[in-house]
Amino acid sequence: MSEWKPAAYPSISPYLICADAAGIIAFLERVFDGALVRRFDRPDGSLMHAEVRIDDSIVMIGGGATDQQSSASHVHVYVRDAQAVFDRAIANGAQAVQAPTRKRADDDFRGGFRDAAGTTWWVATQ
Repeated sequence: MSEWKPAAYPSISPYLICADAAGIIAFLERVFDGALVRRFDRPDGSLMHAEVRIDDSIVMIGGGATDQQSSASHVHVYVRDAQAVFDRAIANGAQAVQAPTRKRADDDFRGGFRDAAGTTWWVATQ
């Protein structure tokens, strides 16, 4: 057990700052089978910080009540079925960036989509 980070947390977690944080949390739950781990709200009820577990990783999300916004973030995620995740993302309002494809014989099967907050998610299956 590590004393310098929470148990079951990776060493690196993307941190996304989103105007509609609740919408992005719901998107991650539907597309990646994500699970909300923690949520902290401000006194006015708006989201201050949340953490969503996707497989063995944590995506941290900040609410949009600050001047900081994510800009052109890209997140790469290995998933069991890149085509299924891509299809779920598009069905849940994401914009296609690249349909899943295998560019070379030794390459991952990979595709990308952009969520409503502007984050581009690259999903791949080896």
